[in-house]
Amino acid sequence: LEGAACFGASGGRRSPSGLEGSSWPFLTNCLTPPPLASTLSLSRLGATTLAMVKHNNVIPNQHFHKHWQERVRVPFGKAAQKKARRMKRAAKAAAMAPRPTQLLRPEVHCQTQRYSSKVRLGRGFTLAELKAAGIAPKMARTIGICVDKRRTNKSEEALQANVERLKTYKSKLVLFPRRTSKAKAGDASPEEVAAATQYSGVILPVDQSKDAEVEFAEVTEEMKTFGARSSIRVARNEHKLVGRRISIAKAKAAN
Repeated sequence: LEGAACFGASGGRRSPSGLEGSSWPFLTNCLTPPPLASTLSLSRLGATTLAMVKHNNVIPNQHFHKHWQERVRVPFGKAAQKKARRMKRAAKAAAMAPRPTQLLRPEVHCQTQRYSSKVRLGRGFTLAELKAAGIAPKMARTIGICVDKRRTNKSEEALQANVERLKTYKSKLVLFPRRTSKAKAGDASPEEVAAATQYSGVILPVDQSKDAEVEFAEVTEEMKTFGARSSIRVARNEHKLVGRRISIAKAKAAN
């Protein structure tokens, strides 16, 4: 049915050639899609049709326009950065000479029960440690000793270890006088000042090679009969009632 439904350039409808004047009822619906039967007949004749892929595969959605070449980092400047850091350290050491390049820090134990046996360098010395060593907190900051007001001592052994650390540092310290003509008590002599050199590196590093000594003790009958939970409960109750008992004692004494 070639030319059965077509429109001319002028927009008017025209009939197929040789059939002018005849009635063609299907010409009014000539632009509608063909029925399903015609599609099926075309597929039977061998026409190519779209078919669904097999299996539940992932829809292809590759991203190949990521411009990774613009985000590549190359280590060509690492040697120059290493040299720059070394020169900055040397310039800083020369500016603060003859003072040491680092500050004195205490020995502390790591947190948690798993790492508490390991000793490392801490933030600063406590006020109790400085007082036991005979060093004022304001004076400690001026002679290269770190101070930490928030840290507290939990054991006498750790306190004494840091006190000995402060005393060792104090014995090796060469304190320059502010005025060369008028030296104060504790200042170094002119000979010691002339022979002093700048110390670089960690001051009094922690010796990790020594093993902690384990002490063994015999279990006594007192240890076996001691109740830790009840003792703590009684001590907590005594601490809670100490103020009330003092007030009751004062009231009885006043009467």
